[in-house]
Amino acid sequence: MKTKHKFLSVIGTVFIAVTAIVFTWLPTYIEKSRNRVLPSQNVEISTTTKKLHQSLFIADLHSDSLLWNRDLAKKSDYGHVDIPRLIEGNVGLQVFSVVTKTPKNLNLITNSDDTDNITLLTMAQLWPVKTWFNLFERAIYQAKKLHRVTNDSSHNFFLVRNQQDFKIYLQKRKNNPQITAGLLSLEGAHALEGKIENVDRLYEAGFRIIGFTHFFDNALGGSAHGINKGGITEFGKQVLKRMHELEMFADISHASPALTEDIFIHSKRPVLATHIGVQAVCESKSKRNLTDKQIKQIADSGGLIGIGFWPTVTCNRSITGIVESIRYVNDLVGVDYVGLGSDFDGNVQVPFTSSSIEQLTHALTQADFSKQQIRKIMGGNLQRIFTEYLPSN
Repeated sequence: MKTKHKFLSVIGTVFIAVTAIVFTWLPTYIEKSRNRVLPSQNVEISTTTKKLHQSLFIADLHSDSLLWNRDLAKKSDYGHVDIPRLIEGNVGLQVFSVVTKTPKNLNLITNSDDTDNITLLTMAQLWPVKTWFNLFERAIYQAKKLHRVTNDSSHNFFLVRNQQDFKIYLQKRKNNPQITAGLLSLEGAHALEGKIENVDRLYEAGFRIIGFTHFFDNALGGSAHGINKGGITEFGKQVLKRMHELEMFADISHASPALTEDIFIHSKRPVLATHIGVQAVCESKSKRNLTDKQIKQIADSGGLIGIGFWPTVTCNRSITGIVESIRYVNDLVGVDYVGLGSDFDGNVQVPFTSSSIEQLTHALTQADFSKQQIRKIMGGNLQRIFTEYLPSN
């Protein structure tokens, strides 16, 4: 009897230990291994550049920080983004994208939609059971996480939903640069689960940008990384129409060339490419990076290109690749259509975190961009677009 009791005690101890590893250590280990900072040379930044950086309104179009279980209201020593580090880096606005599904053995060229890495992550991170097998619930849960940050961050973080919110926030920031703001974006409209009414539900939850596809084709159209890579579907047209009515933005970052072309044809608002590169600088086999024609189409729509920070879209492991991509867009269509699209915390390695983004300001000055150009690139362009095109009420 004692032996049996001892055996059960050992089994119980092992179970508790394994559970602790799975639900505490494992999610942290996964994020630490996926969201790293690339080795870089120490750069001495001049006082003049530091002063310029502090005078900028800095805005980034894409991060996936809500996918992970870190408390974004607290400073962390891993990952790329949290509220304290945004403030430390003088970032005035961070777009927080919501990822709801990624395929197993993620392939940049071709993926089907019949596997899902995020299911195990939701379980390991102890997300609510209703998120385990429901993509829409995953989107809503992550939105609620950002709302909680708004409530828990001692009044230094604001969630922007419309023009009035943005105007009030910008006025507050003039008097207090130790605050920052966020806006919600959806990465992949498969989270709609084929229901047009879910566009309105996402809008009510605070989403203002929808990326039509992620790493696989869905009910709206083809992905740059999908199997068929088709154009927009009838459901996709319905979604785009409803987004226009709600004054939401379409994001083409992972769209197939055919879907991208169709969005330009049917869109009546500025089109965004929130985190992307350019083919002329970094030729991507998946055709994800923008062609010259697509860059011009975004400019013609009055939209914005967020240049990514990671090597897959810049073909460079240093800041140089980011600057070269920005330079190319600037030279092709002008400085008004290029901004930042880091993909922080998006399973990528980047040259710096949000707290040290002044390294990019330094690199742009070294590349002979003017102060006016730098102001627009680092966030002024996005500020202008959101001021004019966010929902008016």
